Amino acid sequence: MEARQLLKALSEAAGVSGFEHGLHPKLQEAFGPWVDDMRIDALGNFIAKKTGPGSPPRPSVMLAAHLDEIGMMVTKIDERGFLRFTRVGGVDQRILPGLEVMVHGRQALPGIIGTKPPHLLAPGEAAKAMKWEDLFIDVGLGADPAQEVVAVGDLVTFARPYTELANGLQSGKAMDDRCGVVAMLICLEWLKRMHFAADVYLVATAQEEIGGKGAIVSTYGLVPDVGLAIDVGHGDSPGVSEDHTFPLDKGPVLGVGPNIHPKVHGLLQKAAKDAGVSVGTEVLPGSSGTDAWLMQVSRDGVPTGIVSIPLRYMHTSVETLSFADVERAGKLLAFFVAAVDGPFVEGLTWS
Repeated sequence: MEARQLLKALSEAAGVSGFEHGLHPKLQEAFGPWVDDMRIDALGNFIAKKTGPGSPPRPSVMLAAHLDEIGMMVTKIDERGFLRFTRVGGVDQRILPGLEVMVHGRQALPGIIGTKPPHLLAPGEAAKAMKWEDLFIDVGLGADPAQEVVAVGDLVTFARPYTELANGLQSGKAMDDRCGVVAMLICLEWLKRMHFAADVYLVATAQEEIGGKGAIVSTYGLVPDVGLAIDVGHGDSPGVSEDHTFPLDKGPVLGVGPNIHPKVHGLLQKAAKDAGVSVGTEVLPGSSGTDAWLMQVSRDGVPTGIVSIPLRYMHTSVETLSFADVERAGKLLAFFVAAVDGPFVEGLTWS
């Protein structure tokens, strides 16, 4: 499967945190021709391995991009058939009224999120934040028919087609962080024509949006010499400070801070230069909020780095990016992997 096709397929598919399994066949189809081994672990991480040439021991690099998306879960079916729900991950209730959704019950059921119209709001109510208890999903059914196809605990995802905008921009749900998964595929395409020494593990992690659980167990099991998290960063848009955003179509962004090993960051900068890829720098003085935060403290510590793809409207149903940035990130990853050898790994120790 070609990279752009994979991004579309992943964006439009459902895979809320803890329920990523429906995406695995797409990954197996896309990654299968490029890797030597694939497996799904007990938590739902997709792990592919590209074996380096030569005899072991070889250095190992883990690339991680999370596969899960934010979503919702049904908590109640009221007496009129309206569905009450709660969030799974960082869903912002401000974006929900009027949104189209898909309820994943015994059958996929389209619905809309409704709330009181402005004409019927009490004085002062319009100026207050929307409460979860005031939101509901209307699937067009009464209580009894609804209960035949929907149950408490069923998942709900945004219903949003993948859309191509002008100037190579792509928009859709779950770009965070399925664009990172696609960048790993592009990395493999580049490695096919390059010489590299390391074993490369490409992990589409589960449950990042609810605490990075997939990164914890996969890093613990793989014990890589180096780990990179590929995620999204905030893209420029009106009303958002330039101090916290990066422009689209200007290349990926490298994180720097205590979550990032200085020598890994340095090699990423060199790889970007060698690849001819322009990069930005994001200062991360505390938690990076990515899989790297968990990868770094696995076992006795893993030197980590972060590559981010600028993304507008994060955690909405219209997340928007430049596909060229995804391609640049994939190329950068390949040049980084090709630069990792035994002496580099030995030099990562603090002694």
